[in-house]
Amino acid sequence: MTNNVKAKEVCQICKKKKSLSELVPSSLVTDPISSVIKEDNPNWSSDGFICSDDLNNYRSKYMHEMLKKEKGDLNELEQKVKESISDEELLSKSSEDKYDTKVTFGENLADKVADFGGSWKFISIFGVLIIGWIIFNSLTLLSSKPFDPYPYILLNLMLSCLAALQAPIIMMSQNRQETKDRLRSEYDYKVNLKAELEVQNLNEKLDFLINIQWRNLLDVQQMQIDMLDEIKKDIDKEDD
Repeated sequence: MTNNVKAKEVCQICKKKKSLSELVPSSLVTDPISSVIKEDNPNWSSDGFICSDDLNNYRSKYMHEMLKKEKGDLNELEQKVKESISDEELLSKSSEDKYDTKVTFGENLADKVADFGGSWKFISIFGVLIIGWIIFNSLTLLSSKPFDPYPYILLNLMLSCLAALQAPIIMMSQNRQETKDRLRSEYDYKVNLKAELEVQNLNEKLDFLINIQWRNLLDVQQMQIDMLDEIKKDIDKEDD
């Protein structure tokens, strides 16, 4: 044991000669830590040694980079969620703007006529006109010769013409509303489909991040076990 303590080897990182009790064989260093060491030391070899101080420094560096990377992945994930939500809002808004720009004067007029024809205002005005028409042509005291006597043939003709004109105008408005509803349904389908794909994509990313964190946790646990073994060896050597 005395010969092992006096034996010295060169650390590949600090290039200093140290006793074997202060060194760790490079072959025992885990692959994640070796990758970090190789970035700073291209000549790193698994046949040499590394001192405990340098090994602990690279362990700390690895854990720092790991936490930084995980934080960056989460921030990127949050940014993609925000962009996705923003895209969905723009898509819904653009569907209305796109359709409103296609409305012609005739279609706009048909909508206004249909809205007015289906209101209580139109029913009230039309009812007052019909009642007034009937009363005016029924009272012989006001006119000895009414212009539309009973059975009000002129009134029936006007009502028939009004119904003949009003029906296609209402149908025109309904067809335009159906087109608008169909376009809105198509955009809703696109939005829902995109949201479903985004949720699926986010689930895959979360699973990927969980797997990475799990592997990192195992690496950290292995590092802790190695450090505890080194501390135990140092304690045993001091007791000897």
